[in-house]
Amino acid sequence: MVAFFYLSLEQSNMLFNSFDFGFFLLIVYTIYWIIGTKRKKSQNFLLLVASYVFYGLWDWRFLLLLIASSLIDYLAGQAIGRAQSNMQRKFLLWISIFWNLGILITFKYYNFFITSFSDLFSIEIAPSGYTIWNVIIPLGLSFYTFQTMSYTIDVYLGKIKPTKNILNFLCFVGFFPQLIAGPIERAKKLLPQFKINRSFDLQTSIEGLRQILWGLFKKILVADKLGLAVTMVFNNPESYGSMMLIFAAVLFCFQIYCDFSGYTDIAIGTAKLFGFRLSRNFNLPYLATSITDFWQRWHITLTQWFTDYVYIPLVKNSSKPTRIIRASALVFTLTLVGLWHGANWTFIAFGLFNGLVLALERVPFFHKKGTLIKKLKNIPRIFSVGYVFVIFTISAIFFRADSISHAWDYFSGILTNSGDILISSLIGFKLVYLVVMLITEMNTKGWEFPLQKMELLLPKPARWAIYYLLIILIIRYAEPKEAFIYFQF
Repeated sequence: MVAFFYLSLEQSNMLFNSFDFGFFLLIVYTIYWIIGTKRKKSQNFLLLVASYVFYGLWDWRFLLLLIASSLIDYLAGQAIGRAQSNMQRKFLLWISIFWNLGILITFKYYNFFITSFSDLFSIEIAPSGYTIWNVIIPLGLSFYTFQTMSYTIDVYLGKIKPTKNILNFLCFVGFFPQLIAGPIERAKKLLPQFKINRSFDLQTSIEGLRQILWGLFKKILVADKLGLAVTMVFNNPESYGSMMLIFAAVLFCFQIYCDFSGYTDIAIGTAKLFGFRLSRNFNLPYLATSITDFWQRWHITLTQWFTDYVYIPLVKNSSKPTRIIRASALVFTLTLVGLWHGANWTFIAFGLFNGLVLALERVPFFHKKGTLIKKLKNIPRIFSVGYVFVIFTISAIFFRADSISHAWDYFSGILTNSGDILISSLIGFKLVYLVVMLITEMNTKGWEFPLQKMELLLPKPARWAIYYLLIILIIRYAEPKEAFIYFQF
């Protein structure tokens, strides 16, 4: 699945880690600020055109789907705001929800459900009848449908008022820095930023460029290099011993973190160039002291989305929210989080495993003297952090595997394979980048990104020496371009 996704993107030149995107960004940035800070409508129109060009270059046919989703939820928000009865409001809300979930199921899950159904009941279905839906998944579909759906839900709940400015709403949905892989923004935070004049601030632009630079470092020099070794091991787990399989699983955890958080840094930094502030999506998740803490630090905007729109309604609408009800809601919610990532039983297993651990952390043990979460807070941090990393590494094997049987073979190899074959991709200078990244981020806790703190700690010559070194290394290893892992979701 991942291999097919990467292959399908080889035709595109608008990856965030490509020179083409850098050239595109420079042009849009220059025109945007030439337009002037007092003409926000013109600036917004430019951003909308740029966003649609950016998305259309991946596949222009799915640009129509993006526009349709934007218009349907814009009109649904307007209609909900004008509705006279609660029944009408609820009916209009469900139109929005059915549309968004409908296109998700159609393009992303239809083939999975049909295949699973046919396998379960041993029914033979002609492949030509359904595989077309799985050939191409619209890029960013899971992200922008959740973003637009949260808008209509919040309008229905009275948390926000429906916007009357269609240009601003289209920009909110299609804003190209975060369109493909988030952060999943709420209308309450992002939409008002299109309503105000954005003043040019050189320091903000410099900060944005620094964050982009740090994101490219994590993506190109850490994630992509680790990915070569991880792919080698996961493709042939039977060829490696237990320790190498464990080592590759650990490296995958760092690969996916650097890949996705690297993308997020680039997205947030790019938004800053245009005077926008996006939500933080990662907060040193591998320093979490419980799985509960981990999911409050990892993919924060997705966790908040499922908490607000799935978990809390499930608990509130139960007749009596007992501990069992809350635990069941947690397991169900995290299973949906796993399914959100893709149409594969491995993602369901990933979510279900994390949900079960989350539920267990809330169960009173030792004669009801305290939950596991409380006990984890009272032990040395190194042990609680180690516990979290082990749990996530186990679940990450499901995440990375192509199928449940593939994951089972990998786990079996860890338990039974003897001997180890060292591969050059796992050793040597390439791991230096990972070590540098880890040390830097751990020593800049509390800051949005590490290069932000260097502004205060290092003299100007030292800072610029670091910037130039990173730029040289990034350019040196910029090819071949690897798609961001979360672009497939």
